[in-house]
Amino acid sequence: MSNRITYFAVLPFSRTEEGDFLAEVAIEARSADQARSIASRMAGTERGAAALSKTGHPQLGDWEDAVILGSYGDVPDDIVPYTSD
Repeated sequence: MSNRITYFAVLPFSRTEEGDFLAEVAIEARSADQARSIASRMAGTERGAAALSKTGHPQLGDWEDAVILGSYGDVPDDIVPYTSD
């Protein structure tokens, strides 16, 4: 049986000429802190990013839903960071 692993990534967003959000290519990160740091540096006018983690068994293709660790700048309204309340 394979072990569960967690991947960390940053998903950048920009705006199209029509003002719609455009998800760009994800950027891999080594840790949650690094993902948050990269995402926060990408924030700007009509630009933003979300730091994410995803845990699962890659060999089995069994993944939990992604967890949003932080959102920075101009991102879609449904990109809301996870809170454990």
